[in-house]
Amino acid sequence: MPCRAARRVYKALGRRGCFLAILGTGKTCWGVSFLVTPPDDQGLQLLTQFCGLRHWSWLWIICGLVTFLSAFLRIGRDRWGFVAAFIPPTVWAIAYTVAVISGDYSRGGFVALWYLTSHCGVILWASTVPEYSVPPAPRSPRRGKAA
Repeated sequence: MPCRAARRVYKALGRRGCFLAILGTGKTCWGVSFLVTPPDDQGLQLLTQFCGLRHWSWLWIICGLVTFLSAFLRIGRDRWGFVAAFIPPTVWAIAYTVAVISGDYSRGGFVALWYLTSHCGVILWASTVPEYSVPPAPRSPRRGKAA
């Protein structure tokens, strides 16, 4: 029974929708972790000069929810999910890059590259993947059935 339900959900969401649902769940959980136990702001001084990390966690949570909900939209309308998924890691990558340039956090360059590749790069790639890139296998003609 659970496998049948999972197949039904997968069929309804498709490849892009599953990616958005997983990504949205992860971003929302990451944002909630900032609310529950905010980490050190090392390398994020660009952000914390405006408000605390608990406030910035709402960027992750809201974008994560938009990403998750976009999973249930048709292809073409799901683009807002990819845009929402792209925003938080881009903001974090910019903050870490500024921290490296200003000399506040030398390790920030590696963290910024990690956000840019494993988050932003993957999101940009997934947004260009068509729902069905492989055409269905051709059906063989039925034998013995003359019309």
